[in-house]
Amino acid sequence: MSTKLLELVPERVRKKLGPQSGVCLLNGRDLFSALKNEKLILMACNPRIRHVIPGIMKAAEELDAVVAFELTRTEGGIDGGYTGQTPQLFVDTVMEYAERFGFTKPFIIHGDHTTVQNTSPEEQESARLLIQSQIEAGYTSFAIDASFNPLPDNIRITAELAATVEDEGYGLEVELGEVRPPGVESNLTTVEETDEFLSGLAAKGIQPQLLAIDNGSKRGNYLDGEMVRIDLDRTKAIFEAAVRHGLSGLVQHGITGTPLRLVGKLADYGIRKGNIGTLWQNVAHAGLPLDLMDAMRHWARDNGRDIKFATKIFKAEIDSIPEENAKQIHDMAYREAREFLQAFHAKGSASRLAAAIGNAP
Repeated sequence: MSTKLLELVPERVRKKLGPQSGVCLLNGRDLFSALKNEKLILMACNPRIRHVIPGIMKAAEELDAVVAFELTRTEGGIDGGYTGQTPQLFVDTVMEYAERFGFTKPFIIHGDHTTVQNTSPEEQESARLLIQSQIEAGYTSFAIDASFNPLPDNIRITAELAATVEDEGYGLEVELGEVRPPGVESNLTTVEETDEFLSGLAAKGIQPQLLAIDNGSKRGNYLDGEMVRIDLDRTKAIFEAAVRHGLSGLVQHGITGTPLRLVGKLADYGIRKGNIGTLWQNVAHAGLPLDLMDAMRHWARDNGRDIKFATKIFKAEIDSIPEENAKQIHDMAYREAREFLQAFHAKGSASRLAAAIGNAP
């Protein structure tokens, strides 16, 4: 990888990696700012199960692509969330795979959906502690999501939590409009809300690079027969408003069930980061030993929970699956990642990033 990019590895991360490491874990702020004029989408992957990571890295290496690895607060909180991955364990896992497989392309580790679902001091303090833990672990980019709250509270909470991220100089994503699960009607983000939200943050000294919105997509697996309804015109109008406020672009949630032919259009409408989570879980489940998957299904059924919550319960068994199963998951993740990276117009994005940073004043 470009020496210029390796020089941008944050000092806290460099101390963890060591001076000789070629792992290129960058600051999200540098990455988002440098690529703001490129019509490409950063593929952001939520690897709830670790075995998909090498396949994603292999695809990014071959396609010269920038990627992001991320976990939400519920997936990987201080207590490990429902995947059993604390911030430190997640960073260590990603770095371990990057070193082991010789991954040289630039990437970020992102705190996805640090949610604040109400206005209680306890909820906000819990989010603050998580962000601090992620910073100490080596995360380089953060998404603060207080969009569950009325707009004035969203602005206030986001600004208060984002101050820590701003002080560190890391990448910042904020959210306006919560993407709904399948079967639930969307509540599309508006341009007027966007202007009010971003103006409110700016008045408090907060300048994010990315804005996540609700444009009609759904998170997780779509229901049988459910139509994909993403409002591209609304997306473009919000993108134009975001750019007026100095942002690099928008974030698309709910990509797992979105056809690739539509995914490929999103970059033209201002999407600059696309989050893919459930897909990698589906890939991992397809490669796990059958007896382990049966045990996970039984647990989910007996406890009335979504099968994703079995991830932490069976983490030791998942992490120690036979090598042939791990290899099968690697290969499936590689194929899926290649398809999405190409659909995202991200092929060659690592070189484009190096050129943009090299030409920056």
